[in-house]
Amino acid sequence: MNSHHVVSDPKLADELANLATLKRDALSERWKACYGSAPPPRTGRSLMIAALAYKLQEQAFGALRPSTRRLLRRIAEDASARRPLTTAASRKLSSGTVLLREWHGVTHRVTVLEDGALFRGRHYRSLSQVAREVTGSRWSGPLFFGLRSAKEAPNGKP
Repeated sequence: MNSHHVVSDPKLADELANLATLKRDALSERWKACYGSAPPPRTGRSLMIAALAYKLQEQAFGALRPSTRRLLRRIAEDASARRPLTTAASRKLSSGTVLLREWHGVTHRVTVLEDGALFRGRHYRSLSQVAREVTGSRWSGPLFFGLRSAKEAPNGKP
């Protein structure tokens, strides 16, 4: 475990720091207590410490969300099949977020709302409607405002 990580729970911080001081037998006992079985054969000490640290933090703060587990599973499958990784960060915008986009020398300001966007004092159902208003042509709003790249857009088109 890197010492520069901050853990707000002093008891947990002590437990995590203590892991690095334990001998292999003590680590195996902690493993059994946390995972309910002995560590797999030939599990290295550093992996045992990392897995135990993860488990202790998971018990204290909760597990990964199912969507994160699915994403990690897909990444692992892609990697084992030697497929290129195709993950895109999802960007969920909160109401009140302000987006700025320069278009032909003019900076356009849009405020994200729960049910659309506010642009020039007018309500729009989507960022794509705002992008059409600005450009005069069909655009993906998230693409126009830089929230995703062209290669993430369906068929690579805006």
